[in-house]
Amino acid sequence: MTVHVTLIGKPDCHLCDDARAAVSRVVAHVGRADRSGGPIEVEVRELNILEDASLARRYSEKIPVVRVGEKQHAIWTVDETKLAAAIEKAASRRGLLRRTP
Repeated sequence: MTVHVTLIGKPDCHLCDDARAAVSRVVAHVGRADRSGGPIEVEVRELNILEDASLARRYSEKIPVVRVGEKQHAIWTVDETKLAAAIEKAASRRGLLRRTP
């Protein structure tokens, strides 16, 4: 199973570019190793509010928005430490982390 991270934004948005870079760094980090030593598989998808009217109505004043699974994690800025912890928590809830006794 995979932890899904969604970035909601739009083109030519400097905050979205910053969030994209932060998400990429975190995914690269958690993909290498979790606290128990194994990698976490993360799938990142981007949604463009200019291509979806319902997303535009819901998020136009909040972008970028980052969701981990179905939970909204961050708006406007991404705290990389908190995002990594949220991904690890989602992975542990889904049984993706190998726990050492």
